[in-house]
Amino acid sequence: MYHDPALAAATRVTRPPSAVSGGAGFAGFAGLASWTLVARANFLDGPYSALVGLAACALAMIAWSLLVDRVHRSATTGLDWQNPQPLRCTLDISLTKLAGYWLTWGGIAVVYATGRFYWQGNFEFAMWCFLWGAPALFALSIPYVLWIDRHMVEPRDGAWHLGAWLTGQSGVDRGAIHNHLLSWGVKAFFLPFMLGGVPSGFGAFVRADLAGALAHPVALTQMLIGAMFLIDMGIATVGYVLTFRPLDAHIRSANPFAAAWMPALICYPPFILMLDGGPFDYHQGTAQWDYWLGDHPLLLAAFGAVLVGLTATYAWATLAFGPRFSNLTHRGILTHGPYAWTKHPAYWSKNLFWWLSVLPWFTTGSPVDAIRATLTLGAVSGVYYWRAKTEERHLRRDPAYVAYSDWITRHGPIARVRQKLSSAYTREISPPHAPS
Repeated sequence: MYHDPALAAATRVTRPPSAVSGGAGFAGFAGLASWTLVARANFLDGPYSALVGLAACALAMIAWSLLVDRVHRSATTGLDWQNPQPLRCTLDISLTKLAGYWLTWGGIAVVYATGRFYWQGNFEFAMWCFLWGAPALFALSIPYVLWIDRHMVEPRDGAWHLGAWLTGQSGVDRGAIHNHLLSWGVKAFFLPFMLGGVPSGFGAFVRADLAGALAHPVALTQMLIGAMFLIDMGIATVGYVLTFRPLDAHIRSANPFAAAWMPALICYPPFILMLDGGPFDYHQGTAQWDYWLGDHPLLLAAFGAVLVGLTATYAWATLAFGPRFSNLTHRGILTHGPYAWTKHPAYWSKNLFWWLSVLPWFTTGSPVDAIRATLTLGAVSGVYYWRAKTEERHLRRDPAYVAYSDWITRHGPIARVRQKLSSAYTREISPPHAPS
């Protein structure tokens, strides 16, 4: 066979395809933004209005995914729409799977009922939603499982293996049960935090004084940052809910490494270590950026624009997932949007935001406070580096991620800039050729 070096080189530098399109996330943003504008116009700033915003976001992403991207036709769904099995052939499987699901949900309910912190603060709203949604989840799970199992190529998934273990059947795969429980553990841990935080951010943005914000760069910066976090929380919350195979958004695998769970959990309540007075509290003896730049209006505006840009990048990184956002899981490899620039755009933008917004090397106390704050924030960034490396360890089990990682390391935009700078530096320090 003839080998074309030019074609081979072009193939190597082509960015691997993304598992989800950029349109799905932006459709969700359009749905959320549209309702938010309606809410602002009509002073609908309550938690029910926030739920409507999440519903608008979810419906827009579902519509785009099914009607435009047609993700339900993807082979990675594990579904065969052309040759459904008769119900009588899958009924026993479905009943066993339902037993596994109900056991899982019952265990999660026990954890929620036991943990007092789940009934305080923002978590209380999430628990209220779950209490009202539980009967519908129970009822709708029956027709959904009966229907989806008829189309699944291999319906004996982790839920089935858990149900088979519960009912004493043979052929139980403990590895499948482990992955199933880890996957639902991720949803159970992160969804209350995300859902509980949406109403406060939504209400704050709906009530925000636009005229007052436009009159001062700090107020405008805070309003825009709030909007970016609202987008992030809204898309993320919907992502944790829409783990359905017809959307190709199911969890392929949960991160199996304890070394990955540890740094992730300490970044979120109730285990968070960055709160006031916590081991990683880097705010003591510091002030925010607007305190240090308060006498320089142009610097305030420029600095505020940078902070908004970093927050927008963070929100964009979540937006890129569309209906697949989740921590500690593999739901398809992303290569588009900010992930075409770096493997960890959210972590980079979040940490840069913290360093620039706090400026820990300045202090309102003593030089010791400045050193302590700088070292502590450095430890926080170290935690996110830890998270990034353990997430990569999990994802590298998928050849698609290996291809993406290799591409962005060698041919990504940042890599190309680094290579050009390196080449320029090499030419500068290279000695001139001796005359012949």
